[in-house]
Amino acid sequence: MRPLPLPAIHASHSGCWLRDGAGTTRGAAKGEAIMAAADTPLIMLNAPLVASRLGYPDLSGLDLLELFAFIHPAQFIVPTPKGIAHALGLAEPASDDGVPALLQLAAGTLLARCEEPAWKERDGAWSALQSLTRLRWPWAPLLAPRIAKPERAERGLFGKLPEWEEAPERPQPAQVSLGPEEVAARLAALTGSGAEVRAGQQAYAAEAARTFAPRQKENRPHVLLAQAGTGIGKTLGYLSPASVWTEKSGGTVWVSTYTKALQRQLRRESARAWPGQRADGSQPVVVRKGRENYLCLLNLEDALQGGFNGRAAIMAQLVARWAAYSLDGDMIGGDLPGWLGTLFRQRGIAALTDRRGECVYAGCPHYRKCFIERSARASAQADLVIANHALVMVNAARGRDHAQRPTRLVFDEGHHVFEAADSTFAAALTGSELIELRRWVIGPERGSKGRRRGLAARLADLASYDEAGGKAIAAARHAAEALPGDGWLQRLNDGMPSGPLEDLLQAVRTVTYARDESGGQEAGYGLETEAAQLDGPFNELAGAAQSALAEIRSPLIRLGVRLEAILAEPPDWLDGSGRARVEGARASLAWRVDLITAWEALLERLGGPADPEFVDWLAVERGDAREFDVGIHRRYLDPMKPFARVVLEPSHGVMVTSATLRDGDDWQAAIARSGAHHVDVQPHLSLSESPFNYADQAEVIIVTDVPKGDISALAGAFSRLIEASGGGALGLFTAIRRLRAVHGRIADRLARAGLPLYAQHVDPIDTGTLVDIFRDDPRSSLLGTDALRDGVDVPGHSLRLVIMEQVPWPKPSILHRARRAANGGSAHDDRIIRARLAQAFGRLIRSRQDHGTFVVLSAAFPSRLLSAFPPGTPITRLTLDEALHRVAARASGVAVHTETASE
Repeated sequence: MRPLPLPAIHASHSGCWLRDGAGTTRGAAKGEAIMAAADTPLIMLNAPLVASRLGYPDLSGLDLLELFAFIHPAQFIVPTPKGIAHALGLAEPASDDGVPALLQLAAGTLLARCEEPAWKERDGAWSALQSLTRLRWPWAPLLAPRIAKPERAERGLFGKLPEWEEAPERPQPAQVSLGPEEVAARLAALTGSGAEVRAGQQAYAAEAARTFAPRQKENRPHVLLAQAGTGIGKTLGYLSPASVWTEKSGGTVWVSTYTKALQRQLRRESARAWPGQRADGSQPVVVRKGRENYLCLLNLEDALQGGFNGRAAIMAQLVARWAAYSLDGDMIGGDLPGWLGTLFRQRGIAALTDRRGECVYAGCPHYRKCFIERSARASAQADLVIANHALVMVNAARGRDHAQRPTRLVFDEGHHVFEAADSTFAAALTGSELIELRRWVIGPERGSKGRRRGLAARLADLASYDEAGGKAIAAARHAAEALPGDGWLQRLNDGMPSGPLEDLLQAVRTVTYARDESGGQEAGYGLETEAAQLDGPFNELAGAAQSALAEIRSPLIRLGVRLEAILAEPPDWLDGSGRARVEGARASLAWRVDLITAWEALLERLGGPADPEFVDWLAVERGDAREFDVGIHRRYLDPMKPFARVVLEPSHGVMVTSATLRDGDDWQAAIARSGAHHVDVQPHLSLSESPFNYADQAEVIIVTDVPKGDISALAGAFSRLIEASGGGALGLFTAIRRLRAVHGRIADRLARAGLPLYAQHVDPIDTGTLVDIFRDDPRSSLLGTDALRDGVDVPGHSLRLVIMEQVPWPKPSILHRARRAANGGSAHDDRIIRARLAQAFGRLIRSRQDHGTFVVLSAAFPSRLLSAFPPGTPITRLTLDEALHRVAARASGVAVHTETASE
């Protein structure tokens, strides 16, 4: 394959290299590289990352990732030189100076692929290229002579997407019991005849079968809490009885996860139990997410027709290419490459989903092809629905789709159920939430591009048919003028609020700053204060805001009543499509009315006695030294109370499973955080110990001589530990500020040693892609925060060292303080810390072949926290120099002698 004879650039932390069209490669200083990139388009890989390495944010050029996304939409690739080499069948470069030559060869290979008869993504390419040419996409002139105009006109995206079909509601599942023999037989079939027989997995599957037994009392589900250590094989363990139950009962099982990584794993594993499509072409397994995860076809149409400009318009064209080949239209964690949005600095990705609840349902011209509707209907007919905790709880809380309320639920990653419930059942009266409500009612501000999405536009035909409904819409629109509009935050900063809600937000901001006791030390970080001891003027503003919200809620309720009446006695013009649109509007109205009601209740209680069930506070949200939101927040002291009411009570069987449910040997915290006691149910408890030999496979080292607060010493420790292990390190931080400081001090040095270092909140790459890069290169290391503590599955040699910068103490927020006081004080903190340590340690050993070291850089690590680690794991307290020897020895496969840390 011939290289593309255009100049190429590669920049890493270890230097910059330029290669000209004649094939000569040389090193270059950053300034020279920037000048070269400014003079002529250069071939590069991941332009934002190259720009970050050069310190030149406006860098652009011929990005190979954009070309790959055009030629192979919906195809996975690790966005690194090694990744693109493997994807194209090319030799991996031996060093950084060989990367520019690879980029030229990769460009030539991709362009040549367009001329191959076997190019499977040819359909639609010529039409998309015409649009990209008009947008002056840098690759367009190079593609134009290689993509011939088809003999027949290509159908547009909206003409070739398949339509979903209506299907009857599934009958209630049969009441069946599962025998231990049939569950064991199904597990054996799923694991395969040549697989290792694991007694722990067999026992776990038998326990999981309890979830599917018939319920004996109304509102009293079977609840199983099952802790299964890493390596048990819990996925197939619970899919075995689940598949037997769906087969015998005709019902649907929902498996809920917290991370997208586990959703992808479940999709793969479930193919063993439900291989392929059914005879009628329907899918027995469906991945279901919230609507904000899916591409909105109407938003995409707006973007393609001029709603997006510049680089965002190019991105929209590439997304349209992807949509034609996507499995399910999932933009967040699906088959859309995670790096595609970051190539365009994330501009536009969120705007292509339905994040504001503005769907017009059957009023949309693409309704019958909608990815969201197709997913919802497919899940109603599926045997297994793979969802996430938030979606399960939101669906249950809103109660608007009875067919989507499961009776058998498995919460995998069950240690996150409390956290998900805490977020789902929260109330936040903030500027950003209020402006979204305004846009939902009124529509975008004047001058905004794209379709009008206000309530009047969505229900125009209703307003013309039903006088009372039309008046309700007009009243709601008039009342919504009191909500914050565009520029509200700047008006607060200028001390010039407009309207009763902005007046309240101004008061919230003033009180929060007045009560700040950090002395300015927390500049750039969020501020909060209790919603208590508020003076008369503040409460008067809250009362005025409450009245303004009531003025909006009342006509929305009247409008909902009119929609009910139309559905009860439908007019002649209301066909099936129109009925679906009215039902969708009614559900959306009910959600907004509930939201406004919650806000009114929050404001009403501000001037009265504190409600012991809730924790209320005022907050100014800040990040990177700028404010981005202001508001009043409310959380349940125990969010498992509403969880029990809306999720557990309607269910017949609920299984909560994780490797870290218990606190040491204590089940009490797990029972309390299950919500079972709120429905008067005693959960069944199941424990399956990990089969791994932690005494031989792992070691915990507590480093005793890295001074707390010394960034130089912390950075030095990270650098030396990563060097000792030869990469393969996952560094976990409790503060973004320290993460960035450490990365800035050590990245260049490690890169020169051939040890690439990546970091969340530093590299312009989404978290999922960062993990893919880390997994793909055993010499790379990754720094991150909470999202990486238990959302990473990297078995094998790529992850052989975990470094925690300090003990992961809980953030001392107002909410935490209240829960701490209600749950045993310091013992509550200790339970949280031990859970975080256990989750972080769980990243290290994922298979019987794994070996690794877990290092905590904390001289004052309390002995009472050591029970977080699996029994038998060697735990030692060492100096950094001694730790380096142990890490190097274990990384090289040399056995080391360990002594257990004193208790």
